[in-house]
Amino acid sequence: MKNNSSNNDSSSRRKFLQLIGATSIATVASPLSSLAAKQKAEERILMYEKKISTGEKIRLGVIGFGVQGHFDLGTALKVPGVELAGICDLYTGRLENAKEMYGKDLFTTRNYKDILDKADIDAVIIATTDCWHAKITIEALAKGKHVYCEKPMVYKIAEGYSVIDAAKKSGKVLQVGSQRVSSIGLAKAKELLAAGEIGNLNMVNAVYDRQSSIGAWEYTIPKDASAETTDWSKFIEVTGKMEFDAKKFFWWRAYKEVGTGVAGDLFIHLLSGTHFITNSKGPETIYSTGQFSHWNDGRNMPDVMSGVMQYGKNTAHPAFQMTLQVNFVSGTGGQEIIRLIGSEGVMDVKGNDITVKHSYMPEAPGFGGYDSLFTFSKSMQTEMQNDYNAKWSAAQRKRKTKEDVLYKAPVGYDEHLDHFTNFFDAIRTRKPVVEDAEFGFRAAAPALACNESYFSKQIIGWDPENMKLK
Repeated sequence: MKNNSSNNDSSSRRKFLQLIGATSIATVASPLSSLAAKQKAEERILMYEKKISTGEKIRLGVIGFGVQGHFDLGTALKVPGVELAGICDLYTGRLENAKEMYGKDLFTTRNYKDILDKADIDAVIIATTDCWHAKITIEALAKGKHVYCEKPMVYKIAEGYSVIDAAKKSGKVLQVGSQRVSSIGLAKAKELLAAGEIGNLNMVNAVYDRQSSIGAWEYTIPKDASAETTDWSKFIEVTGKMEFDAKKFFWWRAYKEVGTGVAGDLFIHLLSGTHFITNSKGPETIYSTGQFSHWNDGRNMPDVMSGVMQYGKNTAHPAFQMTLQVNFVSGTGGQEIIRLIGSEGVMDVKGNDITVKHSYMPEAPGFGGYDSLFTFSKSMQTEMQNDYNAKWSAAQRKRKTKEDVLYKAPVGYDEHLDHFTNFFDAIRTRKPVVEDAEFGFRAAAPALACNESYFSKQIIGWDPENMKLK
């Protein structure tokens, strides 16, 4: 199947470029002159103003055509010069759906090796259950395919090293699917932090809450679900033997036997975004706790979970603490925010919208008010007040102020599309991707360590430089 770009697509890309130029600069109240995000988007858009030659076309296969597989493919085909060449899924109904969407002649299979063996496929999207990510990624790279693998890159920490080695040996592009790290919003947040807009970073509070059954992974299960229609024997080849359970196939995120819970689904978005903004390689200690608060549906991964991580001081950033939160029955109605707190302000990153508010301590130390001064004798109070007034001027006692920074991405901006554009650009130009195997592992390992901490009730030590458990 071909995805042909049209004049309308070209016009919309030009319009988007104009929006980036006008909107982004206008809505950033900051002294910064550099706009790396605009330049990045401009490079990509201008590239796709050019005609894609036959040799630059990329034939794409999809392995795992569930919820994220549908979204990933739909977005990937918006990139000019990308064509669909085949889809694999274990559930027969999804293969029928694929042919209904992309034509009866589309190549479909229940065996992912058939996709990897097709000589006309250049790249694959791996959007399977977490427990299959590493195995299929390694085999795809060995077959000479470029790989876009959904997060988390691995199901177990021990799998990360083999995936990294396979990527290096293959010479192929591997991008992990935490799409936010390609966004112009995070690029702006990174720029603002590096410019010292909030002073020295000391804490990150990251939250990804939901309040719905679908948000809690209770996806609709088809009426014909069975061991035969889902190829259950194939599904459990990488797990311990299990009796057929439709929930474990369709609600797999909720089960530790095949999925990685809120840590692998949502903590990892918060971690990858924070690592991108701060240039961090990861935390040194990890602790997590959780509970079952509402979704008592047979799952064995908690529906409320919190994590605390300590990041050490290095050349990239000062020491800071990170808290992580996911609540699947949140009275907020759901929220996603990364809040970076520094010595001179706070930066809230909500999607691609950024707000920075400043707060400065006065040069002079505190004196009076809620202080021990009033407990002293009157004569001592007077003497010390006079000393303080003589030492510190009115200006030194006052907090300075600074205008807030507000940034909004252009209306219609799509970070998912930007992430796929990044992937296909890397295939065509050999430029590095923003989320390669090492970056993906540095985000996945701390997230998976949260599950280990939760089940073991222990603090997990991590060496972020060498990517090893302590």
